[in-house]
Amino acid sequence: MSNQYYIIANPFDLSGNFLIINYMKNLKLLQLIESVLGKGKPTSGDNIAFFSPFTSHYKPKLEINLNTNHEGQNPWHCWISDKKGRTIHSLFKQLNLPKDKFEKLGKLIERTKYRDNSNNKKQIEETIQLPEEYKPLWLERKSPDYKNAIYYLQKRGITIFDIIRYRIGYAEKGPYSGKIIIPSYDCEGQLNYFVSRAFYENDPYKHKNPKISKDIIGFDMLINWNEPIILCEGAFDAITIKRNAIPLFGKMINPKLRIKIIEEGVQEIYICLDQDALTNAKRIAQTFLREGIKVHLVKLDSEDPNELGYKKITEKIQDTYQFSFEELMQMEIDSLWK
Repeated sequence: MSNQYYIIANPFDLSGNFLIINYMKNLKLLQLIESVLGKGKPTSGDNIAFFSPFTSHYKPKLEINLNTNHEGQNPWHCWISDKKGRTIHSLFKQLNLPKDKFEKLGKLIERTKYRDNSNNKKQIEETIQLPEEYKPLWLERKSPDYKNAIYYLQKRGITIFDIIRYRIGYAEKGPYSGKIIIPSYDCEGQLNYFVSRAFYENDPYKHKNPKISKDIIGFDMLINWNEPIILCEGAFDAITIKRNAIPLFGKMINPKLRIKIIEEGVQEIYICLDQDALTNAKRIAQTFLREGIKVHLVKLDSEDPNELGYKKITEKIQDTYQFSFEELMQMEIDSLWK
């Protein structure tokens, strides 16, 4: 059967040049996919079915929607292995295809711009600066506050190398007096957030953070998006984990980080939230499993990553295994009986 008979956009509908252009794009897209998966077969709606590379099933069970929707998505789903995603780019990532296939795909489809519905609201540009009283802790001082700040960090397993890498500072006066200050920088080196933590036990205000949106990517400047990433709750957790760890500054993943992970084509994620955030961890896992991303759930008991320390949290991360939709569903079922 010729390709043109099962391209969704009708080339003979002359209501506008857009349909003809769309038809040609779909035809070329189909040819590209068939160069990878072999001949496709039309199914219901706008889908084309292919023999799945994820299973040896005798019928074509991998369905791909060739009509790119308004968000730039082409959903795909293997009905046997339950692998799925929103873009052909994510499918190609799963198959570890050579660079030239991605280049050809990029010419046919603009990379998906996943938008959170809340973006319909007017976005207000927010600027942030470190407190005027901020002092870098890698520059030694004689003051008691400096010594107590260093002592506090040492108790939490933070080294001088961590202090330099994360540009950790403190304040001796002002609204952040007696507090460690940990800044976060975006991929261009611009400050996008900071957190503070009291280093004196008698301080009634343990935390003081800027009142701006947390829809940012923590420690973005230090992240290698081509490597597996680790999602954790706080800045101290990320510093303790050390390798490619992103703090959520809470228990939920924000839209900006979710979009970045998908658009960067991250292939593997470790979710390392505290024990009391298991429900949140499962929601995050579900989000990325649907994108065809490998997900690992790191099981924590009563201690968070910083309390465990580098050695123990590293062992837990190494001992974890890849999570699946089936296990996620089983966890949901088990929770109903508790």
